[in-house]
Amino acid sequence: MFNPEFFLTIKDKINFLQLGRYSGRAESSFRNLFSKRFDFFNFNKTLIEQYVQGKKAIAFDPSYINKVGKHTDGVGYFWSGVAGRAKWGLELGGLAVLDIGRHTAFHLNAIQTVDVKDDESLLEFYSRKLLEHKDELLTLSRYLIVDAYFSKDTFVNPLCDKGFDIISRLRCDANLNYLYQGQQKGRGRPKLYDGKVEFAKLSDSHAICVSNQDNEKIYSLKAYSIALKKTLNVVIVYTARSKKGKVTWQHQIYFSTDLDQSWQAILQHYKARFQIEFLYRDAKQYTGLNDCQARDKNKLDFHWNMSLTAINVAKVTYWLPHKDASPDMSVPFSMADIKTRLNNELMVNRFISMFAINPKLKINRDKIAQFLDFGRRAA
Repeated sequence: MFNPEFFLTIKDKINFLQLGRYSGRAESSFRNLFSKRFDFFNFNKTLIEQYVQGKKAIAFDPSYINKVGKHTDGVGYFWSGVAGRAKWGLELGGLAVLDIGRHTAFHLNAIQTVDVKDDESLLEFYSRKLLEHKDELLTLSRYLIVDAYFSKDTFVNPLCDKGFDIISRLRCDANLNYLYQGQQKGRGRPKLYDGKVEFAKLSDSHAICVSNQDNEKIYSLKAYSIALKKTLNVVIVYTARSKKGKVTWQHQIYFSTDLDQSWQAILQHYKARFQIEFLYRDAKQYTGLNDCQARDKNKLDFHWNMSLTAINVAKVTYWLPHKDASPDMSVPFSMADIKTRLNNELMVNRFISMFAINPKLKINRDKIAQFLDFGRRAA
């Protein structure tokens, strides 16, 4: 009964009741199935290794899941990016692999924020959970891409100590020091730093302008982060903003702990991070990520991972063949079209079975092909 593609055939909410209705099985059979353990991590890892051959990186990002009531495992107040505040519900930490060349993300594993230790911060909890899969993750990529919230030493340093390189952003007022590049004096402690980085006017002797356009300037430098307690490969992007005829320059600070990585690769990798947001969006809209009726953490884990794994199956089965056949063309990934097609296929198979239609007759083949594409935007 493990079939992520089944999640793609259901048009409405995907919960135990709907799974029973669409499958013809008892609702209780799905409740029992979801209580069992399945190794989604290695299932998705095998899928990714088979279909993603080019440049890739790992992304991690928590996502808020709406849940009412007080008796669900792990329920509490968690940050909701949509609401811009903490809300009552659940949180899953999504691990994904970014396919840099194809500009997409593949789900790897969903980790519920539950059983956090009393003396442990959320960032320490996240890093501990990631390190539980350290060996498997490092076979995929050593680059871990996270947003600015994770740019703290309690998250970055434990992972760097175990072989990962972090790519992320810093606050616009980050406390950075230039590295001293001059000659050392014969005695005393060696000089390591050469003043604070002032973002309003960068030092020409330390920061290299690698791109200078009318509305954007990019600088590259190595700098020591006071907060992270380590030297970083820093890229600062200045963008011109015009308001009421006055031009002001705003900046964003990106970094990598890999001191040899190019500034282009740092920006390319970080911009790819947003693909994990599309993964959550598609799962919430089309494969029932928000719809689980269970309160037990094992059933929640199964539902969330099945929902996100269904997106992987949709991509490798229905999108990648077209994308790879036309690498120079823009081939959009549309979960709406895929779900419409598979729901139509489910209905056609029901009609064929109920009315004893012969699908091999030419007239029927043509009608069936038309019906399968009914309602698709890209038909």
